[in-house]
Amino acid sequence: GGNHTQTEFILLGITDSPCVQTPLFGLFLLIYIITLVGNIGIMLLVWVVPSLHTPMYFFLTHFSFADVCYSTAISPKMLVDLLSEKKTISFTGCVTQFLSFAFFGTAECHLLAVMAYDRHVAICNPLRYVMVISSGVCWQLVASSYLIAFLSTIIYTSCMFGGSFCGPNQINHFFCDISPVLKLVCSDTHSSEMIIFAFVIINVVGTSVVILLSYSSILFRVLRMPSAQSRSRAFNTCTSHLMVVSLFYGTVFFMYLQPASNHNSLDKVVSIFYTVVTPMLNPFIYSLRNKEVKGALGK
Repeated sequence: GGNHTQTEFILLGITDSPCVQTPLFGLFLLIYIITLVGNIGIMLLVWVVPSLHTPMYFFLTHFSFADVCYSTAISPKMLVDLLSEKKTISFTGCVTQFLSFAFFGTAECHLLAVMAYDRHVAICNPLRYVMVISSGVCWQLVASSYLIAFLSTIIYTSCMFGGSFCGPNQINHFFCDISPVLKLVCSDTHSSEMIIFAFVIINVVGTSVVILLSYSSILFRVLRMPSAQSRSRAFNTCTSHLMVVSLFYGTVFFMYLQPASNHNSLDKVVSIFYTVVTPMLNPFIYSLRNKEVKGALGK
């Protein structure tokens, strides 16, 4: 429910300067193409190379899939708007865009936690790794990530679009995000904001705690290894994952764990980083920092 009198919204976009929009279109189009090629390339590589048929790369393919869908929910519409005078999006389109963005973004949080747990078992309990992270367990962990993301997204969307949109219809952003959309709701949004904030805490902070505990345990185990070569190998295995975690969580914490009154024009810059740039960087981080992937790619 709610009295949705608005049939469409106007996205104010990244900038209203015509001389800047064309270069940005070229830049973001290139980034989006690299994102698709890089992430789909990793998915195909893991699929065709038998040596990569392990739990770690199974989780990586799902993370790459989420990256592709996550970026596709935002980038095509943003690219079209950069070349359009009137940047409109229908009410249904706005809901659909946010659903896709929130679902795959939340799924990425849980997939990163699953990948951290996988590394924890591999390094801290290697003799039981095959038993603990079996094929069935891999599917259960991935399925639970998608299920939690789906349920959370339904709650986010209900809170965002369940009010009455009877006033201004200009969204001061380049996509339908939580804070800019809630500012257009005519009814009181305090309870909706609290519910959304609570679920963001559960998903973002909860998964980051799992990651922190996993890597704390890994660090303690690695420091106790007698061989410097073993320590170096273990650190290299985890470095790429930690880089992705830092990039993703750093921007998400800034955007969604601050009071609504603190949001400003810097939000667009931060949003570009985690919706456009980070999905492009992830394949490079995994391929350039991982000898197995580089070796498989070379073959």
